[in-house]
Amino acid sequence: EEEDPNLTKLRAALDKRIGEAQLPEIILAVDAEVRFSWIMLGREPRSAHELLMVYAGILGHGTALSAAETARMIPQLAAPAVRQAMRWAADERRLTAACSAVLAFMHRHPVATTWGRADLASSDLMSLETAKRVWQARLDPRRQTPSIGIYSHVRDRWGIFHAQPLVLNEQRQAGAAIEGVVRHESLEIAQLAVDTHGHTDFAMALAKLLRFDLCPRLKALKDRHLFLPMGSAIPDSVREICRASVDLERIRAHWDETVRLVASVHAGHTSAVHVTARYGSAARGDPLYEAISHLGRLLRTGFLFAYFLNDVFRRELLRVLNRGESVNALKRAIYTGRVASHQAKRPDEMQAVADALSLLANILMAWNTAQMQQVLDHWAQRRGGAVPPELIGRIAPTRTEGINLRGVFRFPVERYADKI
Repeated sequence: EEEDPNLTKLRAALDKRIGEAQLPEIILAVDAEVRFSWIMLGREPRSAHELLMVYAGILGHGTALSAAETARMIPQLAAPAVRQAMRWAADERRLTAACSAVLAFMHRHPVATTWGRADLASSDLMSLETAKRVWQARLDPRRQTPSIGIYSHVRDRWGIFHAQPLVLNEQRQAGAAIEGVVRHESLEIAQLAVDTHGHTDFAMALAKLLRFDLCPRLKALKDRHLFLPMGSAIPDSVREICRASVDLERIRAHWDETVRLVASVHAGHTSAVHVTARYGSAARGDPLYEAISHLGRLLRTGFLFAYFLNDVFRRELLRVLNRGESVNALKRAIYTGRVASHQAKRPDEMQAVADALSLLANILMAWNTAQMQQVLDHWAQRRGGAVPPELIGRIAPTRTEGINLRGVFRFPVERYADKI
């Protein structure tokens, strides 16, 4: 679609009014509203030095900088202090809670309601370069560099709510896609958009039984078949693309086992990643795998009906998937180097990289959202009329123009000390 000239003017006007900013000021401004530093410490910071330690720990994991390089960016701290901060900051629970708090602050702004649905999300994989000798490193097929993957979930109203490291090219990403939704029970996600790598028939049935829909954007759509129950009458007009091969009796016969498996994932006794790995394509012939896959084929057929015939639904999925790609581009602007060998070798360190990078990306998006809201409110009062929501909804909070992400950082703590 051609871009509306009014949208181009609005984006340029917002960029001009928001202006330039330094990353330290952005971190402090968001912390003053959210107090994610309190979450990281478990209490109120006792000094400016302790506050800088919190920020250094997050920056050390969320950027491609070592402790020594982070210390050079923050002259008030020495390298051993940064190394210590990185050790206690590598706590998945703290980073996840801080990330959720920033996301909640971002969605409190009225502008967030114009961006999309609250119950729609997408998930996608991005690769970060690492050393070749790391045992989990695999060759990224696009960049042809040794890399390790980070699988992220992004809401339709922007913001990352889940991230986890994955080994590239080893398995389908469907288990990671389901796990990200199941682990966040406070979010009502009704539909999760994924690409072809995030879909299997087994996973589609598993997600549906976990009370949300897996919505894949499938490649080679012209070669996809529709599946109906055995014995179904198929009209001549669609006979070439339909297969009456779904065995309903097989699904009924193994229904109790299916429910037990789904309940185990829902209760946390096992993860969706482990289940989809156990019941992958290598499990063909297993009765339970076949039964759930037959159910998945029926669900995929119903989904394709909606995908082909409902233009609005198809555009929704494309939009939220593109937002995931935009968030990945923002994370690449933050993380410009490569993952250190010691981080990629340890699962907890790699999880800290994924969570800290998501936190920094959410901080930037939350700050952009707050600035946009402030400017839009000012225009509504001065001009006597609000900007149309359909235009606001197409302005992304992933703006990095005018934001300095590098250099020697000075944190003006004194300006925000009363709130933090």
